[in-house]
Amino acid sequence: MSLSRTALALLGLAALAAPARAESEVNLYTTREPGLIRPLLDAFTTASGVKVNTVFVDKGLAERVAAEGARSAADVVMTVDIGNLIELVDRDLAQPVRSPALEAAIPANLRDAEGRWFALSTRARVAYADPDLRDLAGLTYEDLADPKWKGKVCLRAGQHPYNTALIAAYLVKHGEAKTEAWLRGVKDNLARKAGGGDRDVARDIVADLCDIGLGNSYYVGLMRSGRGGPEQKKWGEGIQVVLPTFQGGGTHVNVSGAVVAKSAPNRDNAVKLLEYLASDEAQALYAKADYEYPVKPGVAVDPLLAALGPLKVDTTSLVEIARNRKAASLLVDKVGFDR
Repeated sequence: MSLSRTALALLGLAALAAPARAESEVNLYTTREPGLIRPLLDAFTTASGVKVNTVFVDKGLAERVAAEGARSAADVVMTVDIGNLIELVDRDLAQPVRSPALEAAIPANLRDAEGRWFALSTRARVAYADPDLRDLAGLTYEDLADPKWKGKVCLRAGQHPYNTALIAAYLVKHGEAKTEAWLRGVKDNLARKAGGGDRDVARDIVADLCDIGLGNSYYVGLMRSGRGGPEQKKWGEGIQVVLPTFQGGGTHVNVSGAVVAKSAPNRDNAVKLLEYLASDEAQALYAKADYEYPVKPGVAVDPLLAALGPLKVDTTSLVEIARNRKAASLLVDKVGFDR
């Protein structure tokens, strides 16, 4: 275990050992890397005087909150991927929140109608490609199964949540039979076994192992900014980035978001934290610190993302995507995508 994770674990234990309710504290359970969200939490504390006790949970977040039950110290549960947010709701681990501030800041399609989950930032599933490739402006996700890309596609595992969400969106749009055929076509086009991470896709394109692949938009910012080190900066600058769309639709996006825990001992502070994270100040920090797209309309994206061009978000319901995650996962196994 790294020093940072050890420290976070001890902090989590300290939070759990302390009295559950504290007027000037809020307990955040999160799967988000602490370094990515710390600037936001520090800004909230400065603005509100409320201390944020952060418990980093790499895996099994919902299981942990469920196991702790009514004694859980969790006030806010923050995670990435719409499927994880819906899981918290389905397992009755979230409580509804009615907040005019949240409802004004976050578009209706990016929050639960009953106030049980709220998206706080979005990330697009974009195409990384060899800079020498031309005529990619009209690229669609459907195109990745075209035989012209045989032996030229690199992807991380189909069972990774980033790809499972995209496959689930494809299912909603095209149905099971067409999605299975598409997955088989994409698998046939792979230059290597599906695996690694999104940044590895960029690395392999720069190394001429493949010509095209998919990755999340925020990795482009992390690589090109140099925050990942000089080698990753080389990868980021060595690819062109295209915003693909579904045929007749837009670019697939996923979200990071949060819920107020069902047994939150500091509910008022939990709502304050969510309201702050949806504010102009915090949304600008999301854009700058994490290279993510703000959910609040009118907040500028980071210049590194703005350079990719205007984002036309696909309108497929995030809830429908989440509901089709299991079916998407089963199709990944059926076609042997990751084998």
